[in-house]
Amino acid sequence: MVSSGLKDGVLTGKVAFVAGGSSGINLGVAQAFARAGARVALISRSLEKIEAAAKTITDEGHEAIGMAADVRDYTAVEQALRQTADRFGKIDIVLSGAAGNFVAPALGMSANGFKTVVDIDLIGTFNVLRASFEFLNRPGASLISITAGQGARPSMFQAHVCAAKAGINMLTKCLAMEWGPAGVRVNAISPGPIEDTEGMRRLAPSAEAEQHIKSRIALRDYGAKADIAEAAIFLSTASAKYITGTILNVDGGSELGDAGGTAIPG
Repeated sequence: MVSSGLKDGVLTGKVAFVAGGSSGINLGVAQAFARAGARVALISRSLEKIEAAAKTITDEGHEAIGMAADVRDYTAVEQALRQTADRFGKIDIVLSGAAGNFVAPALGMSANGFKTVVDIDLIGTFNVLRASFEFLNRPGASLISITAGQGARPSMFQAHVCAAKAGINMLTKCLAMEWGPAGVRVNAISPGPIEDTEGMRRLAPSAEAEQHIKSRIALRDYGAKADIAEAAIFLSTASAKYITGTILNVDGGSELGDAGGTAIPG
């Protein structure tokens, strides 16, 4: 269970829209938004999965709806946003987190495989953020994308993800500049290795692989989904009212580079 350590009710009266919210980090953020007082709408490609995700929120006594929409389909995203606004009112918080990934060298990757990841991650993020503008309760609206360390740091066998996430990072900054005059803040969160996620189960399927990764992180451990949720809530409150165009690393120092070796006592 993801719970927020921030003040209870800090998002009371707010409406949050979460794309890619059927599982993992994004569902954890959606659950935390609800526990902080927001009414939450979630979208994902599978109606069955997204309705089950919404039920985890309503079962706790919070308001949530789940709708099927593919982030690659601008019209479908726009319709889901309209349904959200019709149900809950204007939207205060948008989190775009739908993503795709697989490990492959560039020469072992099809053009369609590369395009699929870029379409889901980058085009999908643009679609969610662009379509949301009409429905925002601005000024003060907070738009958040989930990016990754590959957006700033090259990685072998991840050319597709690196390209897509770098695009998300730059899109975040461009939209922050364009939409700032309207009072809309646009930021991104870059998670490091997060425990109990499908991504880490694939990247570190054994105890040895897990320890190898942890030994190279400055804080020597995986993060938790709650860490990302806390960051998302912070960016959605007045505490972050002067923060926009920022890529917030919540990664235990992963982006600093390989921190292997023995620390020197102070």
